Amino acid sequence: MTDAIVVGAGPNGLAAAVTLAREGVTVTVLEAATTIGGGTRTSENTLPGLLHDDCSAIHPTSLASPFLRELDLERHGLRWRWPEVDLAHPLDSGSAGVLVRSLDDTVAGLGADGPAWRRVFGPLLAGWDDLIGELFQPVLHVPRHPLLLARFGLGAPLPATLLAKVWRTPEARALFAGCAAHSFAPLGQPLTSAMGLIIAASGHGCGWPVAEGGSRAITDALAARLVELGGTIKTGVPVEAYGEVSHADTVLLDIAPRAAADLLGTALPARVARAYRRYRPAPGAFKFDLAVEGGVPWTNEASRRAGTLHLGGTLEEVAAAERETNRGRMPERPFVLVGQQYLADPSRSAGDVHPVYAYAHVPHGYPGDASEAIIDQIERFAPGVRDRIVGRFARSTGALAGHNRNLVGGDIVGGANNVPQIALRPRIALDPYYTGVPGVYLCSAATPPGAGVHGMCGFNAARSALRALR
Repeated sequence: MTDAIVVGAGPNGLAAAVTLAREGVTVTVLEAATTIGGGTRTSENTLPGLLHDDCSAIHPTSLASPFLRELDLERHGLRWRWPEVDLAHPLDSGSAGVLVRSLDDTVAGLGADGPAWRRVFGPLLAGWDDLIGELFQPVLHVPRHPLLLARFGLGAPLPATLLAKVWRTPEARALFAGCAAHSFAPLGQPLTSAMGLIIAASGHGCGWPVAEGGSRAITDALAARLVELGGTIKTGVPVEAYGEVSHADTVLLDIAPRAAADLLGTALPARVARAYRRYRPAPGAFKFDLAVEGGVPWTNEASRRAGTLHLGGTLEEVAAAERETNRGRMPERPFVLVGQQYLADPSRSAGDVHPVYAYAHVPHGYPGDASEAIIDQIERFAPGVRDRIVGRFARSTGALAGHNRNLVGGDIVGGANNVPQIALRPRIALDPYYTGVPGVYLCSAATPPGAGVHGMCGFNAARSALRALR
């Protein structure tokens, strides 16, 4: 009987474990923390009864994921919920760029820039499922839908600041800039348009949903599926050295590249060790949870109905903030993402007190407190919100890493999205998951296709492992 050990019970580790177990492999998952989930854990951080997602919160890539779609996790209690408005990007004028699932309604809301929005996203959505199937693989692969990839490739290589010139209004430009900022990269850098295209198109292709009861419901469902297949999960079991797991036929590591180099030690080929240790991290996030009585009083009406908000002002302001962050300087007005998951999932609230999720982009390892900068950005677009805050909970970049060892320096996207690492993460190799140690594979967000609760890093790594086992 073939056996496998998976180190790490985040969504990618559990996805790898389920993929192996479905093929008859005996799987044990070892998790250092006392609870599973990694970046999908949910806690009562501010007040009793208020559910706050600890890291990942909004899940367009989960709905897009070919792997998660085929698992029927609804049998294990997962329920998706959608807000009325998927995304709003408010501006100082009181207007906002607004994205909803309907492409037609989004186009109508963008006014003069609506036709240009349709020209960019309409062709991508025409073959959306097939396109996602291509994008969720390593960059170096034989495409099944080359024309779709070519269509995506018309805009994807461009800097976001350049592609944004397709639109003329500040609302449409800001809407795209906020989506591109999910890359945590300078928006003047090549390939940042790729993130903007994927994130925005996901909103039209499947919406920006939340998991009922918190993001933990996703990995709870994955864990239930694994146990159903005969797999085992052990929590509170840190793995510090390769010798602790080397007896297994195959080992999958849902950890960062540098951590993999430390764990594998001298077993790792020198060239791979050098690549893993050179792997560049992304800027950090400063996580901030709020308990807000009566909700946030946004000036913009659509923002009051939005599950997700991007706060950063105009395209030029967002680009300037991301540039400063990537240079290691804390901007006065950082890019801030706000989640109002309770609008889609009222079970997260307690009466008229609601959990509000936020994080700011900050320099990697930023030691300071960005709480007031985040509140300032919210207050900028929702005057009076300070008077409604009845609870708060902050996690600095260091605290994020303490809560989840993969989030080194507050990096929540699994490494810098610079050109080399987008194309060849985590190293130059035909099989990016294989570590060079026989039977050992990396399956964290540092591998293709990167960050997001889609499980595809784990799924792809497990398929690589299965090919070798056969």
